[in-house]
Amino acid sequence: MYSINRGLRYNNFFIDKVRLCFHPVLCWEKKTVTYIYTGMNETRLLKRGWLNSGISLPVIGVIAGLLFAGARAVGTIGPQAYRFILPLGFIVMMMIPFIFLGKEGRRKIGFAKSVSPAWYGYAICVATIMALVCYASGLLLFGLSADNWFVSIKNSYYNTMNTSGMPLAMLFMIFTIPAILFSPAGEEIFFRGFLQEALSQKFSYGKAMITDSMFFALIHLFHHGLVKDAAGIIHFYALSGFLWVLLMFSTAMVFAWLKKKSGSLYLAIAAHAVFNLMMNVTIFYGM
Repeated sequence: MYSINRGLRYNNFFIDKVRLCFHPVLCWEKKTVTYIYTGMNETRLLKRGWLNSGISLPVIGVIAGLLFAGARAVGTIGPQAYRFILPLGFIVMMMIPFIFLGKEGRRKIGFAKSVSPAWYGYAICVATIMALVCYASGLLLFGLSADNWFVSIKNSYYNTMNTSGMPLAMLFMIFTIPAILFSPAGEEIFFRGFLQEALSQKFSYGKAMITDSMFFALIHLFHHGLVKDAAGIIHFYALSGFLWVLLMFSTAMVFAWLKKKSGSLYLAIAAHAVFNLMMNVTIFYGM
C-alpha cells in the first residue's frame, strides 16, 4: 500500500510501481493495483459510466470490431433483405466515440484541427494514387475477370437494385454519394480513431496501427474475396482476395499515417472519401 500512496503523489513513480506489481509474486494485491493502473490510463478517455463498469477500452474496442465485422458480413454476402445493415453499420461506427468517450477522449482519437491545412492537399494526392494503384493492378493482373476486386465491387452495386435503363451518370451518383459520405466517416472514426486508440492502451502506437489496419483489411474481404453473385452463390477467390487484403492494409496504413502526422482524424476521412470517389470513377468510367 505504501507504493500506491506514494504513486498517487508522484505519477511517474506510481506507473513504474504498478508495472512492477503485475508480477504475481512481487505484488499480492495484483487485482487492486491493476484496476488502479487501468483507471489512470482511461479516466480522461472513457465516460464515467463505462469507466465505473470495469470494462476496459481495449475490450470495448475489440468487441465492437467483431460486431461490426459480423454486420459487414450480413450486409454484403447475407440475404438481400439485410443489405440495409451495411449503411446502418457505418452510422453506428460514427456514433461509437460519442457513446463511449468523453470530450477529452474524442479529442485524443483525432477530433481536432489539422496542424496545417496543407495536409489536406497531401491527403487528396495520396488517396488518388492509392485508388489508381488498386485500379491498375487489378486490370493488369486479372483484366475484367471475376478476380478483379473492382469488378466485384461493381457487381455488388448492380446487384443491390434494379439498374436497367438508368443512365450511367445517374448510377454513378447513386452509388458514389453514399460511398463518399457514410463509409469514410464511419470507418475512419471507428478504425483510425476509436479502435486504434483502444489498441494503443495495450500495445505501442505502431503495433496498434498495424493491428487496426489488418483488421480493416480483413473486413474488406467481404467486398472481394468472399463474393456473392447475382444468383446468391458465394465464391471464394483465394489469390486475388489475398492481394486485395494487402492493398487494403497498405491503404489503411496510409490513412493512419495521415492522421498521425496531421493530428486530425478529418484528414483520414477526407483521404478515404477521395479514395472511394476515384474508385467509383474508375469502376463506372474505366471498366
